[in-house]
Amino acid sequence: MNTLMTFLRITWKSTSGRISLSIFGACLVLAVIGPWIAPYSPSDRLYDDAGKLLRLSPPTWDNLLGTTVLGRDVFSQMLWGARTAMLVGLLTALGTVVIGLNFGLIAGYFGGRIDAILMRITDILLGLPFLPFIIVLLSLTDRNIWTIILAMTFVMWRSTARIVRAEVMSLRQRQFVASARTTGASDVDILYREIAPNVMPLAVTSITFALAWAIITEASIGFLGFGDPNVFSWGSIIYDAYASQMMYRAPWWVVPPGVAIMVLVTSVYFMGRAYEEVINPRLQERM
Repeated sequence: MNTLMTFLRITWKSTSGRISLSIFGACLVLAVIGPWIAPYSPSDRLYDDAGKLLRLSPPTWDNLLGTTVLGRDVFSQMLWGARTAMLVGLLTALGTVVIGLNFGLIAGYFGGRIDAILMRITDILLGLPFLPFIIVLLSLTDRNIWTIILAMTFVMWRSTARIVRAEVMSLRQRQFVASARTTGASDVDILYREIAPNVMPLAVTSITFALAWAIITEASIGFLGFGDPNVFSWGSIIYDAYASQMMYRAPWWVVPPGVAIMVLVTSVYFMGRAYEEVINPRLQERM
């Protein structure tokens, strides 16, 4: 909780940080309350007063973003898709940093054979093609949202591990680590009480970029038709429009999820950038 409050406080210091935090906060609120304020179920087929299916109806007061080829409300699907994007993004980012942070801490602190083994595992995963690996894994397993989260977490922690390891290799030579050893502190205490707090800024930055990548990847998986068929996501909305060959005839069906993905990912990126500029003043000098 302290780390989260520190991140929010630091990010809020810049104009871009305040704007990006506000956008992200709004998306987060919509993700939480969206299903309750959605005017229709995302899978409901809507009909007019004459009983005719509202197929590809343009935006109206009753359907703010129009309807799909099956007469479904795009606005309601967008609200449900916000929850999917946030759920996948946040859980994947959290899992990515937890695994990468621990791999980097252990490898950088102990070095030697432990470092070699852990880094070879990391190198193997770095050699895996990211999106194709996830698609193949989903093709061989049950295509549900939890499988997608686990698949992305399995391969996204690798960069975090290398970044943290490099920092830990420098920190373990510092005086405060030597002082902790002389007081009889165990390796676990030194790792998680002395070194870990000093690499948390790097870990927090990794969380923001992992969150952005997770949202993009989930949308890509949905657009390619490999998403959870029981869950509405922004990527699957675009896929449905593309599969029905109505992308150009119904821009209200395609543009909103595309803009939502772009705005959310951009806000996450600028959150991380604003935080990074404050904790690393040298970045500001290059601007």
